[in-house]
Amino acid sequence: MIDWLNSTALTVFGVGTTWAEVLGFVTGLLNVWLLIRQHVLNWPLGILNVLLLMVVFGTAGLYADMGLQVVYVILGLYGWWAWLYGGAGRSELVVRTTTRAEWLGLAVAGVLLTGGLWLFLDRMTGSTVPLADALTTALSLLATYGQTRKLVESWWLWIAGDLIYIPLYGYKDLWLTAILYVAFLTLCVLGLRAWRKAIG
Repeated sequence: MIDWLNSTALTVFGVGTTWAEVLGFVTGLLNVWLLIRQHVLNWPLGILNVLLLMVVFGTAGLYADMGLQVVYVILGLYGWWAWLYGGAGRSELVVRTTTRAEWLGLAVAGVLLTGGLWLFLDRMTGSTVPLADALTTALSLLATYGQTRKLVESWWLWIAGDLIYIPLYGYKDLWLTAILYVAFLTLCVLGLRAWRKAIG
């Protein structure tokens, strides 16, 4: 199965694109579209998406992004449960704004994650982009956590991450994934607007 996922499905900008990247593209778009609509099926589809992207990133040597996918599976399972039962009285969650204390916690976690991952990737792996890989990983984790809690500002974290991911994936010749992240950036803006309206 892994060999098939790593085989070339098509060529994008003169670079072979694997089945894992093509399927990651399709499931990623569907996942974010369902997330914008606050549909709980975004979580199981997102888990499939990150398993596919784990293969893509491992092959490309983006080790933090590959490891991030494992955490996404865990956050996906948590988000699935939280959206159904994480509200008051084990009810469904509703969209809300991020509190000042939550922002402080996210900022501290972001600095620690970025710094720790940067040192690890720079000293312990062959990563050619340790800082960018660490920063995007930290932003992605914080954004995903925010979305498990339906925090509207989590879309801003995704937007910041996408603005770094797009040139990073282009640099790594993952052109289909770079295009996917352009689409994600557009969807994030739509998601931000939709979730703001959901607050009232």
